[in-house]
Amino acid sequence: MDLSARKFVQFGGIYASVCAVTDLCGIALKPRKGRALLQALLTMNFTALLSIIVTLFLLMICGFVARRLGIIDGVASKNLSRLIISIGQPMMIIGALNNAAYTEENLRIALWTTVIGFVMHLLMAIAAFLICKPMKDRDRSKIFEFGLVFANCGFLGFPVLDSLFGNGIGSFMGAFYVISFHIVLWTWGIAILARGREDIKLTPKKALLNYGTVPCAIGVAVYLLKPVIVLPAAVGSFLSYLGNLCTPISVLITGGLLATVSLVGMLKNRNLYLLSFFKLLVFPVAICLLAKLCGLSDIYIMLCTVMAGLPCAATVTMLAELYDIEPGYASQSVGMTSLLTTATVPLVVLFAQWVIAL
Repeated sequence: MDLSARKFVQFGGIYASVCAVTDLCGIALKPRKGRALLQALLTMNFTALLSIIVTLFLLMICGFVARRLGIIDGVASKNLSRLIISIGQPMMIIGALNNAAYTEENLRIALWTTVIGFVMHLLMAIAAFLICKPMKDRDRSKIFEFGLVFANCGFLGFPVLDSLFGNGIGSFMGAFYVISFHIVLWTWGIAILARGREDIKLTPKKALLNYGTVPCAIGVAVYLLKPVIVLPAAVGSFLSYLGNLCTPISVLITGGLLATVSLVGMLKNRNLYLLSFFKLLVFPVAICLLAKLCGLSDIYIMLCTVMAGLPCAATVTMLAELYDIEPGYASQSVGMTSLLTTATVPLVVLFAQWVIAL
């Protein structure tokens, strides 16, 4: 990216901050001018988004081939998943918050994004419950409902947001969005899987102390203490290096996952197409329109749309295998939605741009 482009991306982050502040303070920017600025930014960065999508697709193919050739086997896949969940993801969250500048505008963005995250998960949880209520297969309906509510908002969400809003502001907003993801996942998510099962317990300890909520708490503390304590550059690089492992390794694992299921069977499964239709198209479109009707700033309309249109969280496969709840179907759900995301994310972003321009 050349200097002028870099400055333009930085300007986009500044404009996003201004939108948040003016929204919360009740100050209105001139709509036409504000939309023109945001649309210019998103038009420029749409190319970057397509580049990210193609990159993720190629990584998925690489993982698929590696699994078929035996380079990545079942043991390696589980160990890599454990590495990402226990080390990579925490460092990614903490690193994103550590890299963000401490300003009053960013504090407002953080608060607003966190609130939006909780509201979105509440709405998706209600919709998913109603959609799955008529389903007769209890275990499969659990995976269907879980997949509708929880998206891959970290490993895929961060790079997609960064491609749209510029490095820094995208990951910063994503880091606060995943606070709601982890809290809701380890409460309502576990409650979904625990229906009709005595062996699955929802405990306060599991809800508060896990690989998602703890790093979020540490990251928020690091960010709030930045005026007093600044982490050394070496520590910041350490966090970035480990955090940067998440996206490539998680997508390789997803590609490898596709190699373990029957692609013909997956492509013939109508239930998976129904899940993908709701998850990748209905939810993001509905939430985009709702955000517009609620008068959210343009930047938050795009945030809501993108985060609602991401594939099923890879966590569903781990929990399905752990509790023996249709692990094969869970793998197919993640694989199918991840594969189709390469086509649907650009479409929902274009839709959000059209809605913003109305």
